[in-house]
Amino acid sequence: MHAYRSHTCADLTAANVGDTVRLSGWVHRVRDHGGVLFIDLRDHFGITQVLCDGDSAAFAELEKVRSEWCIRIDGTVKARAADLVNPKLPTGEIEVYARGLEVLGSAAELPLMVFGEQEYPEETRLRYRYLDLRREAMQQNMTLRSDVVASMRKRMWDQNFREYQTPIITASSPEGARDFLVPSRLHPGRFYALPQAPQQFKQLIMVSGFDRYFQIAPCFRDEDPRADRSPTDFYQLDLEMSFVEQQDVFDTIQPVLTGVFEEFGGGRKVDQDWPQISYKDAALWYGTDKPDLRNPIKMQDCSEHFRGSGFAIFAKLLEQEGTEIRAIPAPSGGSRKFCDRMNAFAQKEGLPGMGYIFWRDQGEGMEAAGPLAKNIGPERTEAIREQLGLGVGDAAFFLGGKPKAFEKVAGKARDVIGEELGLTEKDRFAFAWIVDFPIYEQDEETGKIDFEHNPFSMPQGGMEALEGNPLDVLGYQYDLACNGYEILSGAIRNHKPEIMFKAFEIAGYGKDEVEKRFGGMVNAFQFGAPPHGGCAAGIDRIVMLLADTVNIREVIMFPMTQRAEDLMMAAPSDPTSDQLMELGLRVIPQDQ
Repeated sequence: MHAYRSHTCADLTAANVGDTVRLSGWVHRVRDHGGVLFIDLRDHFGITQVLCDGDSAAFAELEKVRSEWCIRIDGTVKARAADLVNPKLPTGEIEVYARGLEVLGSAAELPLMVFGEQEYPEETRLRYRYLDLRREAMQQNMTLRSDVVASMRKRMWDQNFREYQTPIITASSPEGARDFLVPSRLHPGRFYALPQAPQQFKQLIMVSGFDRYFQIAPCFRDEDPRADRSPTDFYQLDLEMSFVEQQDVFDTIQPVLTGVFEEFGGGRKVDQDWPQISYKDAALWYGTDKPDLRNPIKMQDCSEHFRGSGFAIFAKLLEQEGTEIRAIPAPSGGSRKFCDRMNAFAQKEGLPGMGYIFWRDQGEGMEAAGPLAKNIGPERTEAIREQLGLGVGDAAFFLGGKPKAFEKVAGKARDVIGEELGLTEKDRFAFAWIVDFPIYEQDEETGKIDFEHNPFSMPQGGMEALEGNPLDVLGYQYDLACNGYEILSGAIRNHKPEIMFKAFEIAGYGKDEVEKRFGGMVNAFQFGAPPHGGCAAGIDRIVMLLADTVNIREVIMFPMTQRAEDLMMAAPSDPTSDQLMELGLRVIPQDQ
């Protein structure tokens, strides 16, 4: 017999009754029934109930074991009584009568329990991650992640892509986040960088003639953490294609992601129709470029109904250039109690409040109620109701100013309204392509033009577009939103050096600086670069959605804390004097 096991803890069934078996695993739970011990033995695959009584030579030793001891059991498979069968377990028809025991690894007092559903502080969970990962939910999450990655790989190969690896140590390349720098021992005073993404390398692969590339790529960015973003590193399904337009990329990646969500979504509906929404419309309708389309609410511009109206706050606001009043429809939200609750929400978000109108039945007809209705009068109120398509029992909320100042709060309000009124459809994955991103933005104080989004995107209209107003230039850049999260970003690349130099020139970067920063790619484009484009889908975030959790650390094997610390491995750590001397570095103490 094998030294440790003849079966896993998920293998045994009624067909094995009478067999002599050997199992190894962890003590999940111990139950002492007065002279009879029951132990739930757990491994990665499942749980088997082990029983032992005073007639067994193993009884005295089994009495000593505690939760999370790692043990080996020798025993005989027995059938459970019919009324004791556990239909929730694959092994629920049997139990193993223990005749021998070997302790493979005893466990000290546990800082967190593996059995049960207790909640523990994140710091405790991450410090003892190896124990946290033994819990059933975490085992399922990590298995799910592994299976998703395997499925992605297979689906990419099925679409005639090949996987190529790109360097992990490279040159610093500003791509919107801070680099992690790596000092060079052989070149004192000079630094490598960990790649924020394989962006330049995958474009060079296209220049090299490989046509279809993908990679499950590690990416490193020194970022401020959020619940849906790691502060240090993450993985993405990275792909690039030659001789393609934007729609070709969409048509390639959609069946891959649709298949993954159908395969691992647990029966939840997966939308097949992925609308293409311009960045401008997404901001207007949803207040964000990653809208949750499970919520049917669309915001609308209602400025004309307030211009010159009796509501002085909005009327005066609209006299300023670049301002507007936006309405958030709230079907079935027509009660003063709900309106007051949403007003309080706006105040928590740092705004004075939100104006509102709600419509109620007064017996002789519909009446508009609320402070705004009284100030602007019945004619304007009725025009707003008709524009928004609302009726009795409905409400609308209003925010005003320069859109960039209030859009984020408006988007949050839309989400809250959808949730509270039960409008947001659960058990569904709703996708939307966000397209037509502006390439440039202007600083309101300095007037300086700079890149708003990916500087390597091909401008729509090419060189001719760059001759006009930079703020009107749109790029062939796109994101994919799912249930309120950005899960993919990509672009058709700017592969023509003359257009690239012009694009950077508008943002204040001279030819010399572009060649210095992106010399490898710019030089390669001088030698017959093909039109190409691609995208990258965030694996961590996709698995987070599939696992139905809102914290990305629940689907990463060994994540950092919010402060970008690894409590388990004590990273970042202080270098030794010898290490610093070898690298020619000195640490300057920071003022506390």
